[in-house]
Amino acid sequence: MKNIIKQHPALSYYILTFTISWGGILILIGGPGHLPGTKEQAEKLFFFALLIMFAGPFLSGIVMNFIIEGQDGLHKLLSRFLQWKVKRHWYLIAIFTGPILVATLLFGLSIFNQEFLPGIVTSNNKISLILFGISWGLIGGGLLEETGWTGFAVPQLRKRYSILSTGLIVGILWGIWHFMIAFWASNYLAGQDSWAMFVAGFTAFYLLALPAFRILLVLVYDITNSLPIIMIMHAFLSASTLIFQPMVTGKIAFVWNLMLGLLLWIIIGLVISKHRLLVLQKPN
Repeated sequence: MKNIIKQHPALSYYILTFTISWGGILILIGGPGHLPGTKEQAEKLFFFALLIMFAGPFLSGIVMNFIIEGQDGLHKLLSRFLQWKVKRHWYLIAIFTGPILVATLLFGLSIFNQEFLPGIVTSNNKISLILFGISWGLIGGGLLEETGWTGFAVPQLRKRYSILSTGLIVGILWGIWHFMIAFWASNYLAGQDSWAMFVAGFTAFYLLALPAFRILLVLVYDITNSLPIIMIMHAFLSASTLIFQPMVTGKIAFVWNLMLGLLLWIIIGLVISKHRLLVLQKPN
C-alpha cells in the first residue's frame, strides 16, 4: 500500500482529503439520507461541518508529507511555513489582490444595480464583519487549507505539470471539494431563492473563479517558494468574499460570482500572453 501511495502521491492525497472532509461531514450529519439537510440541522451543525471540511486538506498535507518522505517531509513542510523572507511587494500582492478585485467589481456593478453594493457598506456591524472575515480567512482558508493544497499537492504536481496545468488540477478539485458542504447546507444557504439559482452561483464561483485564482497562487508560489505568502493571498480572497459579498443571494450572487470568474480568467489570459513560457512550460 505504501508503495502505491508513493507512486501516486497527488492522487493519494486527494483520496485522503475527500475521505476526511466528505466522509467526516456524512458521519456528522447522520449519513447520505440527510442530504440535503434541513435548515435547522444545517444551522446547528454548519460550524462543525466547516471544521471537519478544513481538517481534510490540513491533516492530509501533514500525513502525506510524512508517508512520502518521512521526517524529511515534515521538515520540508515546516521550512515552507517558515519561508517569510520575500520581497515586500509580494506581501502587498498577497494582501490586496483579492480585496481589490472583489471590491472593484462589486462597486462597479452597483453603478447599474444597488443590490450589488458590498456587504460591508450595508452591514449594521461592520467591525464584526471585518474581524470575522479576516480571522476565518486566515485560519480556515489560509492555514488549514493551504497546508494541503500548497504544502503538498502543488509541489507534487509541479514535478510533472506546468503552472497552468497544476493550477487547473488543484483549482478544479479545490472547487469540487466544497460541494459536499454546499449541497448539504443548500436549504440553509440558499435562503428564499431557488435551489437551481443557488447551484448556478456556487458553480460560477467554485468552478470558474477558484481555478483561475489557483493558477495565480501556483504562479506566485513558483516564484516566491513561500507558503505564508500563499496562505495570506488565499486568506484575503476568502476574507474579501465574506466582507464584500452583497447581503443578497439568488441572481445577484450568480451574476457577481460569474463576473468575478470572467475577470480572473481575463487576468490569466493577460499573464499567459506576457509570460507564456513561465506559465505553460513543463518541468525539465
